[in-house]
Parts: sequence; structure tokens; C-alpha cells
Amino acid sequence: MIVWLNGAFGAGKTTTSGRLVTLSARLRAFDPEWVGYLLATNLADHEVSDFQHYPSWRRLVPVVADELVRVTGQHLVAAQSVLVEEYWQEIRAGLAGLGHDVFHVVLDADAQTLHARIDADQEQPERIRPWRHRHVDAYQTALDWLAPSADLVIDTGTHGAADAARQIHLAVAPRL
Repeated sequence: MIVWLNGAFGAGKTTTSGRLVTLSARLRAFDPEWVGYLLATNLADHEVSDFQHYPSWRRLVPVVADELVRVTGQHLVAAQSVLVEEYWQEIRAGLAGLGHDVFHVVLDADAQTLHARIDADQEQPERIRPWRHRHVDAYQTALDWLAPSADLVIDTGTHGAADAARQIHLAVAPRL
């Protein structure tokens, strides 16, 4: 199984993922962003505004996830915003085509909370913040398809990462 944590920057995906993997030895964190870094470095002469625009990223993420599952025997928790419906469908189909059940979680928070969290995130370089702020509106627009496509939606404006991780774990534990 692949537990995919989706949502805006600042919704708590990374923190929730970290909490979730501590609740079961059967779960391992997977960061699809590293596939994007690999492509961005090796396709530097093919500029895009977001590595998710590389069709290769959408093809390779399922392949890398599948390989990690095969090597470790663990289920994966992927924390990655995917706000383009077509991209999400490609990734989900790629994972399903490799035999993986996908449990799609949307971590949601209101725009004010998201902007405040983006500003408070001292681990991200200052140059990244404006890009993340611009994606809050894209996230709000994507909610029209994101929420209905999710197996679980959690309001992280009212539920902290530990509580969100427990809710997700309760939902997926019978399937692990």
C-alpha cells in the first residue's frame, strides 16, 4: 500500500508523515520530491517551473516507489502536493498498474493558516516562500477535485500532526 499525503504547502504533510511512520514498523517514508531533484539536475536544459511538469517525474515516481516496496517489504507514506488532477491520475494509475493499493489523504487547512505556517517555516530558504504562497490559491482551486478523490480528508487547522497520523493509521492499519 502507498499512503499518499496530499495538500498545500504548510498543511503538515512532512510532519504527519514522520509521525505516521513511527506508528508502524510496516510503514516507511518516501519523498517523491527526490525523483524531481534527480530530473531537474539531469534535465537542466529542459526548464520547467515545477518538476511535476516533467512527464518523466510522473512515470518514475511509481517505479521508484515500487522498487522501495520490493526492497524493503514495507508500505510507503508519500508526502507530496499534487495539485494538477491529470498528474494525480497518472501517478495513481502508475502505482495501481504496478499492483499497489493507494490510500489518498488530503491534509487541509484554511488559507490564513497555510500562509502563517509558510512564513513560520524556518527550514525552507526565504526564496522558496513566495513560490509556496502562490500555491495556496492553486490548492484552494484544486480542492474541487482533491477532496472527492481522497479516501480521507483531515483538517490540520484543527487537528495537529500527531492526531492526523493517528487518524490515518486507524484507517489504514487493517490493510497493512
